[in-house]
Amino acid sequence: MDTSDLFTSCKKGDVCRVRYLLEQRDVEINVRDKWDSTPLYYACLCGHEELVQYLLANGAKCEANTFDGERCLYGALSDAIRRVLKEYKQITAKCMKRDYYDVFLQRLLEQGYQSDIVFIVHGKSFCAHRCILGARSAYFAEMFETKWKGKNVIALKHPLINPAAFGSLLQYLYTGRLDIDVEYVSDCKRLAKQCRLQNLIDDLETKCKKVYEFGFGELPFDSTDNFSSCPDVCFRVADYNFLCHKAFFCGRSDYFKALLEDHFSESEELQTQPSIPVVTLHDISEEIFIRVLYYIYSDDTELSPENAYEVLCVADMYLLPGLKRLCGRTLAQVLDEDSVVSIWKIAKLFQLTRLEDQCTEYMAKIIEKLVELEEFAVAVKENAEAVEERQETDSIPLVDDIRFHITSNVQTYSAIEEANQKLDALDNLLASIGLEC
Repeated sequence: MDTSDLFTSCKKGDVCRVRYLLEQRDVEINVRDKWDSTPLYYACLCGHEELVQYLLANGAKCEANTFDGERCLYGALSDAIRRVLKEYKQITAKCMKRDYYDVFLQRLLEQGYQSDIVFIVHGKSFCAHRCILGARSAYFAEMFETKWKGKNVIALKHPLINPAAFGSLLQYLYTGRLDIDVEYVSDCKRLAKQCRLQNLIDDLETKCKKVYEFGFGELPFDSTDNFSSCPDVCFRVADYNFLCHKAFFCGRSDYFKALLEDHFSESEELQTQPSIPVVTLHDISEEIFIRVLYYIYSDDTELSPENAYEVLCVADMYLLPGLKRLCGRTLAQVLDEDSVVSIWKIAKLFQLTRLEDQCTEYMAKIIEKLVELEEFAVAVKENAEAVEERQETDSIPLVDDIRFHITSNVQTYSAIEEANQKLDALDNLLASIGLEC
């Protein structure tokens, strides 16, 4: 079970394994074990300072004057960890929203991956992407179609253009963040006025160094017209052509990175724009591809219970773990007596740990009804058979998870009695199908 692996890794101080479990397997960072302890508590107790810093930076709860906060502080093995805990500032929901997608955009700017334009400001070079600048600034969109049209290198020689201010302007256009020294505020404000960025001007006038949340609407671009500006690849899905940008697809998906970089010679060219290669995608409808498209460009997409499974299959094929998690959250919203077993199977198949746990928690609540269903009995049998070289006395993972949720947080006498009834119902089912354990 991934949660057990998380606790073990925190005790060992295995930062790489913890990162994998939280970021790829989607294990809940503030999960509790049967001793009501959290991963952060074990990291503090065992003296792993680097791991403590990572957990705090990724949303582990440790507020002052709370049970968790005081327990971590008291149990910390070293003074260095206590200092980290005392200096910790609670991460707000707004900051937590700007997570992987924000990191992707920042990396895109810093590394210049798949950039198609270079600005030279008084000897300092800045690699950028026309599609992003043109979409987020009407000024840049206009210049790319007029004065800068056809140019791959643009030299900005005006004496009032400061390289540091221009770099901050680019950072703002990519990520919405504004990190700039006070001495360059006036220079950046001058550039913002020229580029007609009123939001940036307002932010500069307050002289704040804070995250500014964009109101991008449906996509991270102001309109679908700008969305297709400066494309460098075309995906053909069914009979539809989607003009896109390699920087986004390669930067967000290893599948597309391999497809576009390793096998690009196999593509054809778009007849209307010969410079743009065409890559045909099979076994996907245009409606599902649009859901993927929105996710790649905006880190979000519109999902429904009807299309979540189909999108999930595509997200798994295209190596988009974040989109898989969005699909898992959508499926979790429709859990009921009739669907919980099938959704649990989906969660197992696609390694959606959180959805799997939500399913077993729901199963624990309705176990007395669930044991009457043939579908559930078959699922238990299949789960038992999946345990390699299982002996008669070995446990069954599905049953163990349900038992855990039945017995967790049982404190009152009536709750204990209810839990025992549920456990008896589960044991009776196991006995009836010859799987006593």
